[in-house]
Amino acid sequence: MNKSFTHLSKKGVHMVEVSDKPVVKRTAVAQGKIYLQSETIKLIENEEIKKGNVLTTAQIAAIGAVKSTHHLIPLCHSLRITGVEVDFKVKDEEIEVEVSVTSMGKTGVEMEALTGASIALLTIWDMVKSVEKDENGQYPSTKISDIVVIKKEKK
Repeated sequence: MNKSFTHLSKKGVHMVEVSDKPVVKRTAVAQGKIYLQSETIKLIENEEIKKGNVLTTAQIAAIGAVKSTHHLIPLCHSLRITGVEVDFKVKDEEIEVEVSVTSMGKTGVEMEALTGASIALLTIWDMVKSVEKDENGQYPSTKISDIVVIKKEKK
């Protein structure tokens, strides 16, 4: 069995050449969850977190992360992002984020959607860490999980 690695060359590593691929509309949707104490969720919903509006800040962070993905992931192509949507489902003890990314390009936008979802969740954690910490400064009930691509398409 002869394996061929797309990012390796005889000289080391390289970015995959995509110039011969057609430009098409590409969309990817990623989601993830952060588990928080129910008291923290109430503070977020009532906009009582001292750092500010948690979900709006997380949206801004996610959009910035999508646009910066190629700076964060080695060998990831920079893409012409044409749209980003960041939505939240707030439940009693968790917040789910969904990030949808669209581009006109030659390669997919899954990494951008995953990066956006991850950074949205990390931003939420950062903004609520003062109320999530226990008396020892630990986070026994705070958890980020289930970061996945739920949809990928090209047209």
